[in-house]
Amino acid sequence: MVLNKGFVEITPTASIDVNRHGGRAKCLQRLIRLEMPVPTTVALDFATVHDISQGTLPDIGMMLASFGDAPLLSVRPSSEDPDWGGPSAILNIGMNDATYERLIGTHGEVAATALYLRFIRSYAIHVARLDPDEFEIKAPMDPAAIKRAQAIYEEETDEPFPQDTATQLSNVLRSMARAWEGTTARLLREARGAPADAGLGLVVQAMAIGFGRNMSGSGVIQFVNGQTGERQLRGRYLCQSQGRDALGDPDARAIMYLARDDRGRSIEDELPQVFEDLKRYGDLCRNRLREEMQIEFTLENERLYILDAVRVQRTSRANLHIAVQLAQDAIISENEAVMRVPPRSLTELLHSQVDPDGPRDAFASGIAASPGAATGKVVFSSRAAQASAAQDEPCILVRRETTPEDIRGMHAAEAVLTERGGITSHAAVIARGLGLPCVVGASNMKLDAKKREIVAADGRVIREGDIITIDGSAGEALIGTARMLEPELGEAFQTLLAWADNARDIGVRANADTPADAAKARMFEAEGIGLARTEHMFFDHDRLLAMREMIFADTAEDRRTALERIEPMQRADFRELFKIMSGLPVTIRLFDPPLHEFLPQGREGMRELADALDIPVSDVTRRVEALSEFNPMLGMRGVRLGITVPEIYDMQARAIFEATIEATDEGGAPVVPEIMIPLVSAKREVELVKARVDAVAAAVRIERGVDFTYRLGVMVETPRAALRASEIAQHAAFLSFGTNDLTQMTYGLSRDDAGRFMGRYVQQQVYPEDPFHMLDVEGVGELLQMGAERGRSANPDVTLAICGEHGGNPESIAFCRKAGFDYVSCSPFRVPVARLAAAHLAILDRGVGRARVTR
Repeated sequence: MVLNKGFVEITPTASIDVNRHGGRAKCLQRLIRLEMPVPTTVALDFATVHDISQGTLPDIGMMLASFGDAPLLSVRPSSEDPDWGGPSAILNIGMNDATYERLIGTHGEVAATALYLRFIRSYAIHVARLDPDEFEIKAPMDPAAIKRAQAIYEEETDEPFPQDTATQLSNVLRSMARAWEGTTARLLREARGAPADAGLGLVVQAMAIGFGRNMSGSGVIQFVNGQTGERQLRGRYLCQSQGRDALGDPDARAIMYLARDDRGRSIEDELPQVFEDLKRYGDLCRNRLREEMQIEFTLENERLYILDAVRVQRTSRANLHIAVQLAQDAIISENEAVMRVPPRSLTELLHSQVDPDGPRDAFASGIAASPGAATGKVVFSSRAAQASAAQDEPCILVRRETTPEDIRGMHAAEAVLTERGGITSHAAVIARGLGLPCVVGASNMKLDAKKREIVAADGRVIREGDIITIDGSAGEALIGTARMLEPELGEAFQTLLAWADNARDIGVRANADTPADAAKARMFEAEGIGLARTEHMFFDHDRLLAMREMIFADTAEDRRTALERIEPMQRADFRELFKIMSGLPVTIRLFDPPLHEFLPQGREGMRELADALDIPVSDVTRRVEALSEFNPMLGMRGVRLGITVPEIYDMQARAIFEATIEATDEGGAPVVPEIMIPLVSAKREVELVKARVDAVAAAVRIERGVDFTYRLGVMVETPRAALRASEIAQHAAFLSFGTNDLTQMTYGLSRDDAGRFMGRYVQQQVYPEDPFHMLDVEGVGELLQMGAERGRSANPDVTLAICGEHGGNPESIAFCRKAGFDYVSCSPFRVPVARLAAAHLAILDRGVGRARVTR
């Protein structure tokens, strides 16, 4: 069957569209418009290629007429997005016995033989689908080799090698079209983000042969370093070659340098006008196509042809530098530079990373809970981690799962590896806050704490003191020391984020528990602290003992006495946070965890505590048993503890208010602390806590003779609090949604244990994504929406935020903007990602897209 034309010659005015003909076709048109010497090229659109796959060909004779008599052609894929891939290019279509004899006369026997053999092999493998090994042609490369290759082809197919150009081209087009429609190709491109019905265009181009009697060959040239983003001429040129041969592993004797080089011959020395033309074309691409492009070129008897140009392959680091430089050179706008940097790519710049080109020997894999990479010796306890840090020996803390008691060990470690846990488990959340690489849920390894060793799935044993590397970005633990790439937080990074801040319209704060965390938050220019978890301040040794004395106290007065020892330390902590944040808002969550977390669980620990408190071990045992709960995360914690043991919140409120006065007196900016009540589910809880906090504030004002202001708010992390937000908001200056616990309670899932089966759930599409990793906008999101609407209806001035780990996800930020939230809060190292993601969303809403060349 013959279709109507179905193709168009690419000219400056031809109707070529990236959505119909693909990115390569559109880029070639742009090159032609820039008056580059592009060989004659014809583009087939998506619909035509699909028809070819079904057996309907366009008018091949009419197509060939575009190229003159006895043409040599190439066919290349042209998908909408080059990252989607496509079938392999096929060169030298039109080679046959007659053309071979003609080329011997014009280009010499060696060149003609190389061209013909290359085409026979390519046609046999990609069109006839024959075994590549059969066409590994061995020397000598002479006319006899042509006959041998043709004989093998005929033996395998029972047909002579085709001599008709139209037949060759038809079969090539049909083969490439059907390859794109195949199941394997479809699955592969879907894995790269292409839609299932993505179309393929094809471009048919006159060959620039690259072989000849004079200087001929092929090469690629670019004007930027794809690793760093620095302006730098790079590329390769290979004499007597075609296409992208120069990027292979060619004979070094045939390579020429592009620019002048003392080590050998160069294009600049031998063909200076060609070199100047290449530089001019590079500038044209950069200034007119507004992108750093790699140009594919061919010299045929010293005449230059431009075959294609593609976007320079680059690392995340280079991409950021290139975008900023293009904007600073006024080639693109600042907003477009922001849009060219994917938010999640910043993660690679904030932390050390395992070099992807280096060797790696993984012995365990799990959930990539906190990005970055670190190397150190294995330790199995917090005490060992602290001892290692004291000796300046980097260590990796390996635990079955971490608890609040491990905080000091995590501070001392370079990275964390746990056998259990999910994306919002204790280890994951704290590691992200500290900026530590972390892998959790590594269930394919077995931890033996008694023997102090790890047994890998393949039987290898890693013992305490052995060196390992944690790749928190890939979710793997590696044997030995891996090669690293250092973080990149230079001027370009700061410049891009400043542009992002100019564009975004939602606030970004940090979750920070310690002065060190706050300093990181300031370094990443967070607009305040959205969540300071006070319980992490209780685990230093001197505070822990006082806390345990409070737990064992029998009267309110005794509890207050024990807490009085902690209050000056809490006050100092808060004062330091206020000083670091320099007047920016600091939201302090009141004490949240159940008390049993502060008590030892093992017999030895109980004996040590009994000695410290000078009480019988049996008393310790009874108190531990009395505080144990079947489900402590739903037990006496948060506001429930604050109401039943109010002395804790009284002490914390006093510490906050006195720190407020002291930080302001020390010459800092005026401090307005934000006090957040955790785990609220009823209005009356807020009323009770608010009354006590107000009373403490009044007492401090009288004692100090100083006035101050503060804001009291609620952490919405129970479904009931979201549903009753209209009542709760009447007594709250802000509602901050804790999406970690809210997700846990909405789903009825343990965030610490869900990692054991979540992979299978996502794989079988029970959930589209791990809800602890990606905010569930349908279920949990509906509660957020309802809570926000009901809270605002009762209190139009209430501030809305989320402070769970979802706050750093671009998808969550999109939801929060749409719902009218005022800010998001996330771990310090996720703040830059959130700032950039928020800017992307705001720019897209204003209609500024990614207006750039698609190849």
